[in-house]
Amino acid sequence: MNIRSITPDYTVSPQIDPEDLPAIAAAGYTTVINNRPDAENPPSHQSAAMDAAAKAAGVRIVHLPVTHQTLNGDTVAAQLEACRAADGPVLAYCASGTRSTIVWALGEAGTRPTDEIISLAAEQGYDLSQMRPQLEAFAQQKG
Repeated sequence: MNIRSITPDYTVSPQIDPEDLPAIAAAGYTTVINNRPDAENPPSHQSAAMDAAAKAAGVRIVHLPVTHQTLNGDTVAAQLEACRAADGPVLAYCASGTRSTIVWALGEAGTRPTDEIISLAAEQGYDLSQMRPQLEAFAQQKG
């Protein structure tokens, strides 16, 4: 696993394995958000397999696939809601962690300064600087 903490309560990772979920639970994560569409994964890593592994590990899992077509305000709101409903730290994953970071960033727009969002992502290896216009647009929509 390549877990990268964006904030104390929100962490991202590239694809995890079902076998990783007990260690994720032991590390204190209470909710895992799966941002990968099933079509991107073999059956061993699709939502049904991940759901079963999470249940066995005692971790809540939310399947919220993010694609170019689904990256919109509704998806951002659903991700925020999943984070708010968590009773502890959240680990979100996708293929590389980038989509999970982007959804977080858009959700934080208007709550945190754009420079801070970009900086927090960059500290973990995710360059969102090219997203400044989108982050500022999301911030204006909230304000």
